[in-house]
Amino acid sequence: MTDLKTANDLFFEPTGMSRAKVEDLVSQALRHADDGELFLEYRQSEGFSFDDGRLKSASFDTTQGFGLRAVVGEATGFAHASDLSERAIQQAAETVRAVQTGESSTMALAPAGSNRALYTEDNPLTEIPFDAKVKALTEIDAYARSKDDRVIQVSVSLAGSWQGVEIIRTGGERAGDIRPLVRLNVSVVVEKDGRRESGSHGMGGRTGYDFYLEESTWKSAVDEAYRQAVVNLESVAAPAGEMDVVLGPGWPGIILHEAIGHGLEGDFNRKKTSVFSDLMGKRVAAPGVTVVDDGTLPDRRGSLSVDDEGTATTSTTLIEDGILVGFMQDRQNARLMGVEPTGNGRRESYAHLPMPRMTNTYMLGGSQNPDDIVKSVKKGLYTANFGGGQVDITSGKFVFSCTEAYLIEDGKITKPVKGATLIGTGSEALKKVTAVGNDMALDSGVGTCGKAGQSVPVGVGQPTMLIEGLTVGGTA
Repeated sequence: MTDLKTANDLFFEPTGMSRAKVEDLVSQALRHADDGELFLEYRQSEGFSFDDGRLKSASFDTTQGFGLRAVVGEATGFAHASDLSERAIQQAAETVRAVQTGESSTMALAPAGSNRALYTEDNPLTEIPFDAKVKALTEIDAYARSKDDRVIQVSVSLAGSWQGVEIIRTGGERAGDIRPLVRLNVSVVVEKDGRRESGSHGMGGRTGYDFYLEESTWKSAVDEAYRQAVVNLESVAAPAGEMDVVLGPGWPGIILHEAIGHGLEGDFNRKKTSVFSDLMGKRVAAPGVTVVDDGTLPDRRGSLSVDDEGTATTSTTLIEDGILVGFMQDRQNARLMGVEPTGNGRRESYAHLPMPRMTNTYMLGGSQNPDDIVKSVKKGLYTANFGGGQVDITSGKFVFSCTEAYLIEDGKITKPVKGATLIGTGSEALKKVTAVGNDMALDSGVGTCGKAGQSVPVGVGQPTMLIEGLTVGGTA
């Protein structure tokens, strides 16, 4: 959590704004509101792209601004600007008052204070010189190209940001956070006998660059991207039909995120547009399936010390032993549904409204040996990595493309396959889970979630899991 000195350094001393004046403007703006806040943001971000054996692009950007929100019932007044000044905030206050009736209202209590810090406040953009970052990218490219003569293209990207936020409510109540975020991604293209295939691997988190630019770390990323590409060179056409599917640990949890997670966000359930809207307390998954959303994991990409409304993040159990027990909530939807917020109020930037969003969403591990799970399958598909996917929140239907998958034949993982897609309905698929492994793993720190035009960093994870009778789309 950011302290008063840090907030003054970012938002008040450089702009000449008076904290007392700003707090008074917020109190006046929200006089007849049920809830609301002033969200102040300062962000530095940079990105490097290394392609075709040379540095293709390098960027640096600084943004700052505020968003002022007033909430009355289901109505919301919102105004934002990149101008951090008392005059701009006063103009915004006049706008957000438009949704207020002037009748007496009771302002919702502020979130409980917290001094918890889940990650460093150090700025990753300043801790390593520019030349050192470019040198590391050059070395990564050279190492990848040295793997063998089948490597014909290598792309490396490095990105980082440092974000400071402060949330101010009526009466001067405030919360803040300093959020670092970095990511390294490597993509390798290989060619053999005229056939080209690719593989990629990324990693990141709310840390500095140091770990990711260590030679042993980036070499592991290159090795994984190269391995995937070479595997895909030997892939055969994927079969189609209904079959048993084993999902590997870690990144395959993206299916849980998309097919299940979005349907468990509070706004969709309050509006009755989610397939899960009327299923609280009912079975939505097989026994042994427990899914949580946890924003409290140190240094993880989806973690937050406090959310974008100032609520401390929590570990929220969504599905427990197959029974739906919870939703993810921001403040507005929680109040309208008569429950407590869960610290899931998130926004892309000061120019966006907060809404219920996931943080790190994953399935807990079970007791079964992953090898035994594979051995139990006579004929099926093993999926290790996924690309794009889509889901219909209302029906829960999903389609996901596999970027790395294999046939399972007589209990053994055999040929890699290309062009496989998984098709199903989230709640129905989870009811077909017949085995949960003891190898739960989180993804490597690359997830980004889109909703209503906003993107935020997230994490996913799961153990090895067997789903019986899942529809597979293929090309064979």
